Amino acid sequence: MKALRSLVVALAVLVAACSPGKADKATPSGPQRTVIRFATDWRAQAEHGGFYEALANGEYAKRGLDVRIIQGGPGVNVPQLLAAGSADLGIGSNAFVVMNLAQEGVPVKAVSATFQKDPQVLIAHPGTGVDMLADLKGHPILLGDASITAFWVWLKAKYGFTDAQVRKYTFNNGPFLADRRSAQQGYVTSEPYTIEKQAGFKPVVFLLADNGYPGYATMILAPDKLIDNQPGAVKAFIQATAQGWKDYLHGDPRPADALIKKDNPEMTQDVLDQAREKLKGYAIVDGGDATSGGVGTMTDARWKTFFDMASSQGVYPKTLDYRKAYTLQFLTQ
Repeated sequence: MKALRSLVVALAVLVAACSPGKADKATPSGPQRTVIRFATDWRAQAEHGGFYEALANGEYAKRGLDVRIIQGGPGVNVPQLLAAGSADLGIGSNAFVVMNLAQEGVPVKAVSATFQKDPQVLIAHPGTGVDMLADLKGHPILLGDASITAFWVWLKAKYGFTDAQVRKYTFNNGPFLADRRSAQQGYVTSEPYTIEKQAGFKPVVFLLADNGYPGYATMILAPDKLIDNQPGAVKAFIQATAQGWKDYLHGDPRPADALIKKDNPEMTQDVLDQAREKLKGYAIVDGGDATSGGVGTMTDARWKTFFDMASSQGVYPKTLDYRKAYTLQFLTQ
């Protein structure tokens, strides 16, 4: 399934496509319907359940939207789809994706944070003396290329990990299973379950967010032109999505699951069920700021914490106006 996705943005194309003068691609469908092509960051899965639930239950339609979900996958780059005008809204997988856009001056912002906790985890073998994240110092850690300039920065700063520990992760559990001293990255909703099924043991799982990692995840991205020209459509999408997530997690998930399996025939019900339970159990969607502000909430304070962490490690200049990465205008209750 998905781990941290890389941001491979053709910036010149992106700036040109989102700059003033290009026709807005969100168009009316019938008297009061607005087409919104929404690009996800991976193949259909429970991590997209609230979007599919809102579609299946008519939450988008009742707010005047005609939403078409564009399924992601390997090689699909959401910012590029926004740039090419092939999508109107899309998922920003993690806070680094959003901040990178701001650093490059790209006119795209996060307008809502579906995941209050980034689902990134490090996974270790049981019975090896690794009982907390700090115990992984000196152990080989399998990481994808994009992770090196993302959550690995935080791990090095907080726990004193070094680049000498890094081994290349190719999204295959084999190397991890072959070396009991190793750890690997993953999503709390995915790899721990597949490892348990594949190897027959329950791995040790460390959710980075529960150890202080401050980034939001699965944010809704919107080009500035859409924000400026059709703010009502953006707000309607955010509100419908919030209701979809409430229904998916705490109501009947079957409508969404049916659409997910239609889009992604390789998905199985057991994987959907366990992922949904993890989303609930770890309070990925409705924990954090969402406990008081509702699903999708973001705050200036949380974004500042993330930026201060990343800029202190040299990922971004401290002079960067990080507030250009997001807007809170659609999140008032």
